[in-house]
Amino acid sequence: MKVLLVSNYESDRQESMLRFSAALGEGLRKAGHEVEIVRPRALAGKLKPGATGIGKWLGYVDKFLLFPRELRKQIRWADVVHICDHSNAMYVRHLRSKPHVVTSHDMLAIRSAHGEFPRNQTGWTGRILQRWILGGLRRAQRIACVSNATRLDVLRFANRDEASVEVVPNGLFFPYAPVAEVAAAAEARRKGESVDAAIFEKHGVPAKRYLLHVGGSHWYKNRRGALAIHAALRRRFGAESPLLVMVGAPLSREVPGVEVRAHAESPELAALYSGAELLLFPSLEEGFGMPSLEAQACGCRVLTTRKPPMTEVGGDAAFYLADPTDAEAGAGRLIEILAQDESTRAEAVKRGLENAARFTNERMVADYVRIYEEVLKS
Repeated sequence: MKVLLVSNYESDRQESMLRFSAALGEGLRKAGHEVEIVRPRALAGKLKPGATGIGKWLGYVDKFLLFPRELRKQIRWADVVHICDHSNAMYVRHLRSKPHVVTSHDMLAIRSAHGEFPRNQTGWTGRILQRWILGGLRRAQRIACVSNATRLDVLRFANRDEASVEVVPNGLFFPYAPVAEVAAAAEARRKGESVDAAIFEKHGVPAKRYLLHVGGSHWYKNRRGALAIHAALRRRFGAESPLLVMVGAPLSREVPGVEVRAHAESPELAALYSGAELLLFPSLEEGFGMPSLEAQACGCRVLTTRKPPMTEVGGDAAFYLADPTDAEAGAGRLIEILAQDESTRAEAVKRGLENAARFTNERMVADYVRIYEEVLKS
């Protein structure tokens, strides 16, 4: 089968979407299919690359004026076209009668444009763009959603027949697994045993006990909530509290007991997960919630929000917050988890590893191949 994957404009820096299309392409090739990945090229955008300001408008020229002509040429080669990110659903109109699939990773921007999140106002140009995207989702031949929570949102907004929208959970786009050396050193540290600090230094991991938060500065990632929970913990235990390591955009000011990593490549992130006491992931909303899965695959306990899709991904292996904005309750939950004895902790880690094993790239690829075959027959 010849599959054309439509990926994202690189200047938009949507790294998770680029990883998704790359992992899917690699999996399809391993399964014996021919794959081409196409994306808008930075032509006008070369003048001032960026996802904001004038760079955003120059990117619109590349994405919406120049790329469609290239796409219409590319689809002649393919048996099936897969638009890998729903935010590119406006390209559906250029596919003509070519069998195709669109993956929806979340509906948060569309929901925001419809006023569902007062804390996150959408400007008039953003509302126009989201209407355009929603129009593409309404016309798409088939939609795959990364979670059931996202599927329900697609059905609600796109007025689709239920049979044309299904769930294909993500796999792991990197072979996350416990970094044994780091995990062993972290265990010794918890037990108060002597540890060779060079092990932590080698892997870029703090020598002190730490909690981990992974997520950008988007409002729904609730970095403010993570900081508030950690601050509540420090009010109880002071400097004895674990460090909070945040992987994401820099903070506007230094915060006591908090270390920020602006970026971490996957191997470094695997080491950070392996050495952490737990992942603190108090998101307000998600389309899937990949950090929970990555953490569990590395043997890291997860504390996240008790609502879909976080509960879909974390399963019965994660720990949950009833209200991610209640810092005192969050700190109390943290204390309960951190106080677990080694046997209880080991059982939680085991459940997490078993849960993460459900989300394989092979299963994801097989699901998409089945959908491709179905759209080719329809």
